[in-house]
Amino acid sequence: MLIISEELARRLVSVEDAIGAVEQTFAAMARNEARNYPVVREVVGYQDAVFGVKTGADVSAPFLGLKAGGYWPHNMSRGLTNHQSATLLFDPETGRASALVSANYLTGVRTGAASAIATKYLARPDAQTLGIIGTGAQSAYQLRATVAVRPIRSVVAWDPSPDNLERFGTIVRELGLGYEPKAEREAVAGAADVLITVTPSQQALVERGWIRPGTHISAMGADTRGKQELDPALVAAAAIFVDETAQSITIGECQHAYGAGLIGETDIRGSLGSVVVGAIEGRRGADEITLFDGTGVALQDLVVAELAVRRATEQGLGVNADY
Repeated sequence: MLIISEELARRLVSVEDAIGAVEQTFAAMARNEARNYPVVREVVGYQDAVFGVKTGADVSAPFLGLKAGGYWPHNMSRGLTNHQSATLLFDPETGRASALVSANYLTGVRTGAASAIATKYLARPDAQTLGIIGTGAQSAYQLRATVAVRPIRSVVAWDPSPDNLERFGTIVRELGLGYEPKAEREAVAGAADVLITVTPSQQALVERGWIRPGTHISAMGADTRGKQELDPALVAAAAIFVDETAQSITIGECQHAYGAGLIGETDIRGSLGSVVVGAIEGRRGADEITLFDGTGVALQDLVVAELAVRRATEQGLGVNADY
């Protein structure tokens, strides 16, 4: 079995690499060549942790495997990140476990990649102002991925933590971009051409009336029942695109509008992968509000892990262990 450490995964897969890989697997999903299997996600009942397992397979690559991990909210005091996960890949020819890949960095970069692909296909071409609601650890991935697909000039951001805002601002300025931390979420939402929400919130943070016509929104925080970042009326008013419909209406941002009867499955325009392969159209006009509900699917995790394994094998890196 090949074992890839956290540090090595960072060296092997860049933000740009992840965007390309995730776009390919979204396309494979749209062509029915790749499937995500049902998600297991549960409250552990110990250390206030949430633990989940995501699995899937892409027969066009081919690869298959699982990512297991979750959220341990007290880890920061231990000098660890709150999100912890690992990906286990299996040989698609034999089913034998073939690689174990540390997935903390890869989870962050694949999430940023998914949002960036949505921005690439759904945001206005002239989008220049990025708004971020939530400037925790994931915000840096979102920022770097977005600037890879749009000519962003300025960033506005909100977070309840001044320290988070300051740390994020340092990264923004290092990229040579203008930066304005805001005291109110409404100011961020109203200024953004592209708005990314990336929080663990369980209540709406962005109201319908705050969003200008033509804005693209990537809602990336909701991946569990009860999580919420957007006003359900805003979701209902937008052109909705998803990574996977079943997850979106059960654990994603759409769960609340769907549960309230404001939208049905037919109101979801389609998957982002369907836009990528040209099966459906994306933005229909400059004034349309587009929404990507990014719940996070197993194939995103597996494709970046498979890329890391492939590159490590080519370069003779990683640790091989008898298994």
